[in-house]
Amino acid sequence: MTSSLLMPRRRARLRTSGAEAAVFGSTAPTPILDWRHPRVAALLRRIEETAGAGEDAEPDDRSAFLRRAHRHIAQTVRPVYSVRDNLPVSGVLRRGRGSCSQRLAVLEAVARASGVRTRVRGLLVDGRFWYPRFPHLHRVVPDQVVLAWPEFRVEGPAPAAGVAAGPATAWLSASELFGSLDELSVRRADGFSNAGAETLFDALSRTAIDWDGATLCPASGAGCDLSGHVLADLGRFDSRDEFFARHGQTLCATARLLAEPVLGRRGAGAAAEPAA
Repeated sequence: MTSSLLMPRRRARLRTSGAEAAVFGSTAPTPILDWRHPRVAALLRRIEETAGAGEDAEPDDRSAFLRRAHRHIAQTVRPVYSVRDNLPVSGVLRRGRGSCSQRLAVLEAVARASGVRTRVRGLLVDGRFWYPRFPHLHRVVPDQVVLAWPEFRVEGPAPAAGVAAGPATAWLSASELFGSLDELSVRRADGFSNAGAETLFDALSRTAIDWDGATLCPASGAGCDLSGHVLADLGRFDSRDEFFARHGQTLCATARLLAEPVLGRRGAGAAAEPAA
């Protein structure tokens, strides 16, 4: 049994038909992706300073830049169970901690600040997907979780003189930052189980996160195919602000107000028992 009491009242969410209008994304700042804030600018400088040392050092390769940014955020923004999906990125950085959604927003803000357009795909995920994290709190887990999954308009490095241009610019899902889904699925036999300390954000760097069931997943270990948990594809939006304005956040405002002081400080993977 999952809970509908904590969810906001809203219009029914419907699966998209696949004929949605083109969504071009943007590099503009938004109330959530407030990349002009000094904290975000300072983060961008620190990430750019890592270029030239170690792997992914090509300065014109935006994919490599996003991988560096992901690693830096994973190391410096502590994962917690915050329920405020609309918290500005500058607030996440001030706290030094954030939920999976908030850490993805930090990555989006850094991408936009560096000139990479972003958009989000809206997914409605079965709340039972989070049962392994809350084994004794199933009754208060929302039955539907709203998830904003980022996509990046990535251009490769400019070709050298006399060299043919590479493939046209394409949208790169957050799931594909570290390789194609098929490559990631065979790199590690253990997929994402949503148990323990690892979050979706952290798992991106080591395994496939496949919301569509299109990946050749290994037969053993936790699956990389997460499509069975998707209740609805809500389409694509120019920003997570637009997405949450239309579909709301997972919890109602009262539930967020009550839960945030506790979950907003609780480390991911540490919710097996209610907070003392």
